Amino acid sequence: MKKFERLQGLVAPLDRANVDTDLIIPKQFLKSIKRSGFGPNLFDELRYLDEGYPGQDCAQRPRNPDFVLNQPRYEGASVLLARRNFGCGSSREHAPWALEDFGFRVIIAPSFADIFFNNAFKNGLLLITLDDDTVEQLFQAVEATPGYRLDVDLSAQRIHRPDGDIIAFEVDPFRKYCLENGLDDIGLTLTDNSEAIREFETRHRAAQPWLFRDA
Repeated sequence: MKKFERLQGLVAPLDRANVDTDLIIPKQFLKSIKRSGFGPNLFDELRYLDEGYPGQDCAQRPRNPDFVLNQPRYEGASVLLARRNFGCGSSREHAPWALEDFGFRVIIAPSFADIFFNNAFKNGLLLITLDDDTVEQLFQAVEATPGYRLDVDLSAQRIHRPDGDIIAFEVDPFRKYCLENGLDDIGLTLTDNSEAIREFETRHRAAQPWLFRDA
C-alpha cells in the first residue's frame, strides 16, 4: 500500500448524494480479485454512453461529455469532492480499488457509508468528513476556479486552500498511522509479528521438511 504523507491535488466534484458502490464499480466488473485494472470502469454507467462489459477496450467506447470525470479541466484529479452517504450499498472492496486505480487518493464528503469507509482506509485512501457548509463552499470554489487544487497534509490534519484558508479535519490515530506508513492488514501483521512468523516457519520446516523440497 502506498504511503500517504501530503498531497497537492486537483479536485473533481461529484455533485450527487447517496453514491453507492454499484455506481462506483458495477457488478459485472467484480470477477477479478486483483487490486489493479478497475480504474477504466470507475463510474462506468456515468462515464460511458454504452453498456460496459469485462475485457472491453474502454479507450474505444463513447464517453458521456456531461460527466465530470470526462471533462478536460478535471483530468488527472486526485481529490474527489462528494456529497452525503458516499459509498453506500454493498460492501464490495472493489469500490476503493477502482477509485485508487483511477488516481484518487483523497475523498471529501459530509458522510460516508461505514463499510466503504473502513475498506477505503485499508486500501490507502484518505477519507475526510467535513460539515455540509464547508463541503458546499468547496463545491462552489471548484466550480468557479478551473484547476482548483487542495493541499492535504495528513500529518498536521490540515487542508490548505488556494486562498490561504485552512480546514482542520479529524482522522482516527490508528488509521492515520497505517496511511502514513503504507500498512494494510497484511503489512501490519508482518510488522507486528515478523519475529513470531519467522520462528514458526523455522519450526514448521524442521518438523515437516518434505513440504519444502526446494530448500
